[in-house]
Amino acid sequence: MMSRLAGSWRSAYRLRALAGAIALVFLAAPIMGCSSGLFSKEEDYVPEDHADKLYNEGLFLLNNKEDYEGAAKKFDEVDRQNPYSDWARKALLMSAYAYYQAQKYEDCINAAKRYVTLHPGSADAAYAQYLIGSSYYDQILDVTHDQARSDKAIAALEEVVRKYPESEYALSAKKKIGLARDQLAGKEMEIGRFYMKRRDFTGAINRFKVVVTQYQTTREVEEALARLTEAYISLGIMDEAQTAAAVLGHNFPDSAWYKDAYRLVKSAGGEPAENQSSWMSRAFKGFS
Repeated sequence: MMSRLAGSWRSAYRLRALAGAIALVFLAAPIMGCSSGLFSKEEDYVPEDHADKLYNEGLFLLNNKEDYEGAAKKFDEVDRQNPYSDWARKALLMSAYAYYQAQKYEDCINAAKRYVTLHPGSADAAYAQYLIGSSYYDQILDVTHDQARSDKAIAALEEVVRKYPESEYALSAKKKIGLARDQLAGKEMEIGRFYMKRRDFTGAINRFKVVVTQYQTTREVEEALARLTEAYISLGIMDEAQTAAAVLGHNFPDSAWYKDAYRLVKSAGGEPAENQSSWMSRAFKGFS
């Protein structure tokens, strides 16, 4: 994808002919009665660069100078000057890539979205979609901040997996989806712990419940079950506390969180015992 692409002689000839035609129109303007005098001299017209020249200048800045933003601007110029050409299609994807390398994520997303919209059947559409997801993913902040970008990253990366399951980007997309889901689960856990400190056990349970029901494959689920054990004991709801501990022990028998939950239940006079009708038990049916 990064190799230098040279245009055909025929394409170059057409581009030169078009530039010459535009120049003739500009130079003829005074003769046709234009009173402004803007194009009264031949040197007033500066012909635009050819697409292949701009494209290869962009590649040079990208590969040799690592001037990613400068390269992106060259590729943008190809698209601006030749919007319906094959050069524009290639340049649009390279622009998205260059913006991504420059960490200009919004510009990358805009270029990549435009590529997917204009060229959905292209062999490189999967990569463009992957760039969208990766741009959101790379902007994910720690769990003390809003996780809107995590949601957007997951949605965009799931499109890669759904539309292009056989592409080379599908596996990487799945891994990033998993990590982004960890972030969303971590946010729920952070809020749940906050409620626990305030002794708002019902509010905490609601947050931990989200982790258990929606993010079972994340690293946060073990702690969520242990915290549910603690919260239910604090409310005196021993049946649910025992179920939380039992579900934790059944699915994560070697977890340090299970040891904590087990001690809590025992200290409250109970034993880990799963109530099959509990929402926690139902949530883990078929879980592996």
